[in-house]
Amino acid sequence: MSESYLIPAQTYTFEEEIKHSRFITVLFHCDSEEVFKCVLTNLKAEYPGASHYCYAFVSAAPDNQVEIGSSDDGEPAGSAGRPMLASLQGANIGEIGAVVIRYFGGTKLGVGGLVRAYSSGIKQAVKLLPTSLKQIRYRVSLACDYAQLKDIEHFVSKANALIEDRVFADQVTLIIAIPKASLTELNADLATISQGQLQLRLD
Repeated sequence: MSESYLIPAQTYTFEEEIKHSRFITVLFHCDSEEVFKCVLTNLKAEYPGASHYCYAFVSAAPDNQVEIGSSDDGEPAGSAGRPMLASLQGANIGEIGAVVIRYFGGTKLGVGGLVRAYSSGIKQAVKLLPTSLKQIRYRVSLACDYAQLKDIEHFVSKANALIEDRVFADQVTLIIAIPKASLTELNADLATISQGQLQLRLD
């Protein structure tokens, strides 16, 4: 599994006219089906009266085959949702949703024409979509003395890791989200400042 992947950095809208029909492609960050449904509802309000709101999403890593979905929304079966999903998966971008809003212009495109039309907007839009790199982080825990906390925070930051929680008791227990590639380095730094006593535990 890849330790990082691209995700949309912002929403991007691409519009084209094909045989008098308007096709408005909207790409956006989508890390769950719930987020997707919310965006779809908002787009239906923003673009009222359209003939179809076809969609596809991959709400996890680009190669995830489970957290995906698509819909033809009344277009002939297989002419919109599945080709849109294939275009998203081919773009190798994760956590991405796509809605193509069609205002019918009176000319039927046929199944082949629809497949090309619904794929076209996505293929063109992903080339222009601003993206950012998401690091996959693993959750680990660490118990330390209060006196060690400042040094540990320094090394956690240096390892591109995030402290998600601190529990203060006799010792401090830290919950840390860290890229897998940084685990060995951070463990080595912790061992150095604690004579080998501090060790990250995978949760």
